[in-house]
Amino acid sequence: MKHLPVVVAFLFLPGSAAPAGEHLPQSTTFKGERKYQTVLAKAKSGNWHTLPMGERIMRFAAELRGTPYVGFTLEIDDHVESASVNFEGLDCWTFFETVLGLARTIEGGHYGASKSDLLREIEFTRYRGGVCGGNYLDRIHYLAEWFFENEARGVAEDITRELGEAQKVVGRKCTEMTTLWKSYRYLRHNPALRPAMAASEAQISRLPVYFIPKEKVARIEDRIQNGDIIGIVTNHQGGFCSHVGLAYRGSDGKTRLMHASTTYKKVVIDSSISQYLNSFSKHAGIMVARPLETSDTVHDATVYRKNLARLTR
Repeated sequence: MKHLPVVVAFLFLPGSAAPAGEHLPQSTTFKGERKYQTVLAKAKSGNWHTLPMGERIMRFAAELRGTPYVGFTLEIDDHVESASVNFEGLDCWTFFETVLGLARTIEGGHYGASKSDLLREIEFTRYRGGVCGGNYLDRIHYLAEWFFENEARGVAEDITRELGEAQKVVGRKCTEMTTLWKSYRYLRHNPALRPAMAASEAQISRLPVYFIPKEKVARIEDRIQNGDIIGIVTNHQGGFCSHVGLAYRGSDGKTRLMHASTTYKKVVIDSSISQYLNSFSKHAGIMVARPLETSDTVHDATVYRKNLARLTR
């Protein structure tokens, strides 16, 4: 198959002095600094950096519980793309992405992180090759592609098939972005982007995506760990996934879905993953990615490209 385009010649090291893709002012790209500093202070006092990645992620996730749901929080400008963070409102994507970025930022006890440090981490996971060049098409727009991209860069490992009961998604057409282009500021204001977006969607549609059907999820639920990223696979055409959240293992032993919910209009700890899936006919099952320690991060562009080619063939 044709592989997704590689748009970078290098990968920066998160937490290094390399400049992040801050193509817009932080007054636009960073919302909720007071909350950010409060959460960082709590992490420092609790030595959260000593926790395994999954537990660290869930400590940060708990601090964002109750944050209002705000749709389209990634659409922050009409023309210029830039890494962004918003602690005042989250959608399902920015919720998991923000807590992952926070957990990665403090690894090694780096509690003096600046807003730019977090934006740098967000850039690394949100954009192809880990770099935002200011172009809307640099961004990973489909969660299934995020799984491949971030596994190639050592951020998270797709463990869907390891959990068992998995099967391949077949006949899927990713067309949501070009079909619903009026909903996206950048596509609405930049018609010239739409053909390239359609070409990208055609490539993403050919990715070898595996999922666990919802009727089989209860059998493997106890193998899912705190902080695992749960992609909700849809029955409908338009994309592979329609929603995303995090696995939360409570004191009752149940593995629940923690997510920015359109139903509750805020970040919540919901029912068990299998119960959540069975509550919606449109949900087909799940993909699962396990976040890795930052020591596993791939910084070499050649290795990244080889990994991506291997994963997507």
